[in-house]
Amino acid sequence: MRTLLLSAFALLVSLAGAQTPKWADKARKAVISVVTYDKDNKIMNTGNGFFVKADGTAVSDYGLFDGAQRAVVIDSDGKEFPVDCILGANSMYDVVKFRVKTDKEVDVVTPASQPAAVGSTVFLLPYASRKENTLERGTVDACTQVEGSYHYYTLHMPTNEKTVSCPITNANGEVLGMIQKSASAQSADSYALDAAFAANLTLNALSLMDYSLNSIGIRKGLPDKEDDAQVYLLMAGNNLQPDAYLALINDYVAQFPDSHEGYLRRAAFYIDRKEEEHYKQAEADIEKAIEVSSRKDDACYNACKTVYQAVANGVQHPAWTMETALGYIDEAIRLNPLPIYVQTQGDIYFGMQNYPKAYECYDRVNHSELRSAESLFSAARTKQLMGANDEALALMDSTVNFFGTLLTEKAAPYVFQRAQMKAAMGKYREAVADYNEYERLVIGKATAEFFYIREQAEMRCRLYQQALNDIEKAVSMAPNEVLYVVEQVALYTRFSQFEKAAEAAQKGLALAPDNADLLRMLGFVQIQLGQKDAGKQNLLKAKELGDPNAETLIEKYAK
Repeated sequence: MRTLLLSAFALLVSLAGAQTPKWADKARKAVISVVTYDKDNKIMNTGNGFFVKADGTAVSDYGLFDGAQRAVVIDSDGKEFPVDCILGANSMYDVVKFRVKTDKEVDVVTPASQPAAVGSTVFLLPYASRKENTLERGTVDACTQVEGSYHYYTLHMPTNEKTVSCPITNANGEVLGMIQKSASAQSADSYALDAAFAANLTLNALSLMDYSLNSIGIRKGLPDKEDDAQVYLLMAGNNLQPDAYLALINDYVAQFPDSHEGYLRRAAFYIDRKEEEHYKQAEADIEKAIEVSSRKDDACYNACKTVYQAVANGVQHPAWTMETALGYIDEAIRLNPLPIYVQTQGDIYFGMQNYPKAYECYDRVNHSELRSAESLFSAARTKQLMGANDEALALMDSTVNFFGTLLTEKAAPYVFQRAQMKAAMGKYREAVADYNEYERLVIGKATAEFFYIREQAEMRCRLYQQALNDIEKAVSMAPNEVLYVVEQVALYTRFSQFEKAAEAAQKGLALAPDNADLLRMLGFVQIQLGQKDAGKQNLLKAKELGDPNAETLIEKYAK
C-alpha cells in the first residue's frame, strides 16, 4: 500500500512538472531561428534568438554571426525575415543585437523587472517549431553582477547547442536571460546572461572601428543618441559604398525624423549622383529639412551650404543658384543673426562678385565675437578686389597681428598671403621680408613652388644672389619641373655663368626637347662659349618652334 501511494505521488509530481504555463505559447512566438551565410551564400551557422522590440530588433549569440555576410530569421509561423543591420555586438559575452526587415510589428518577450532569486524556478523557451509542448525547467544556483547592473546566472538545468541563445523566464513568463554555450555537453549546469545586457547593446560614434562589429559583414545600423549618430554618419561617409551609405542615411531619417541633418545629408548624397531624378529628390529633402526642423535658422544655414556647395561644384539645376543659397542664408539671419551666418552671407556675395556687399558682411563679423584671422583675411581679399590696396594691406596687417607678436606656424599662411599682396602692389622688398618670415615659420616645409615665387620677387628688387640660390633650391627639390629649369637657365645666362647655363639647359631639354625657351638660351650660351655651329642650330630650332626672339639672336650672333 505504501509503495502504491509513493508511486501515485511521483506521478502527480511528474504531471505537475510537465504542465506548460499558460503564458508559454504566446512567449514562444518571440523566439526565432537564425541562419547565417558566408560570402559564397553558403550556410555558415544555425541557431536561436528572440525579439526584444516590436520593430524587429532581436538578440542572439555573436559566434553565430562572426564572419557572416548575410542572415535570415524564421519566426514561429515559419515566415522568413532578412536581417537588415547589426545594432551592437560584444564578443566577450558572445551576444549580438540586430534588426530584421519587417512591415509589421513582431511578438516580443516581456523583460523581467527583477532578477531571479537563488533557488527559484526558471523555464527555458525553445524555438517554437519544436513539437514537444513542455518547457524545460531548472533552478537558479547562483546570480552574480556583471558590467555594472546586469546579472549572470548559473542554472541547475542541462542545456545543449540547440538551446544556445534561447531565453529563460521566471514563473510569470518574464525573460531573465539568454542561454550561453556550455563548456561541457554533459554538465548538469548551464549559464545565462542577463537579456537586458543584450537588449541594451548600442553603437556609438566610434563603432566603425570596433573589431567585433567589423568581423560581421552585415551592414551596421546607427547609434541611439542623435549626436553619436551624426558623428557615426560623418565617419561612415568615407568608409562605406554608396548604397550602404544611403541605407544608413535612410536609417537616420527614420530614427530621427525631426532632425534636419538626415534630410540634408541625403540631399547632398543625391546631388553627388549628378542625375536629374536625384536632383529632384535632393530638392524635396532640402525643403523637408526646413519643414521638420525645430531649429529653423540652423536648417536654413545648412540648406544654404548644401546649395552653395552644389553650385560651386558646377551642378546645373534650375532650383539651385547662388541666389537660392543667398535666400536661405538671408532667412537664417532673419531668424537668428549669428556671425557665422553673416560670414556665409559674405562668402556668397563674394562668389557672386558683389564685393561691396561681401565686405559689409565681413566687416560685421570683424566687429563681433567671431572675429578671426579668416574673417579679417576675407575682408582684406575683398578690399583688394575692390581696388582699395592700402585698405587691403592694412587689413592683412591686422590678420597677421591677430596671432600676436610671437608668430607660430598657424600664422604662416597669412604671412604668405600678405607677401603676395605686397608683391602685387610692387612692394617687392617688403614682400621678400614676409616670404623670409614664412620660411622661418614653416620650419623646413617650404615647397619648390615657394622658392620659385620668392625668386621672382627677389629679382624684382635686385637681390640677385638670393634669387639664384632660391631657383637652384627649387630645381633641386623639383628637378622635373621645366618651368623652374627655364628660370634657372635664364639667371645663369643673365649673370654670364654660361657653362652652368648650358648644362642646366641640356638637362631641361632632356625633359622637354621642344621647349623653345631652352633651345634659344642654349643656342645663345653655346655661341658665348665658342660653339657657334651648335648654337646656331639650336637657335634655328627655337625659331622653327615660333620663338620670336630667336631670329634677333641669329641676326646678331650666328650669321
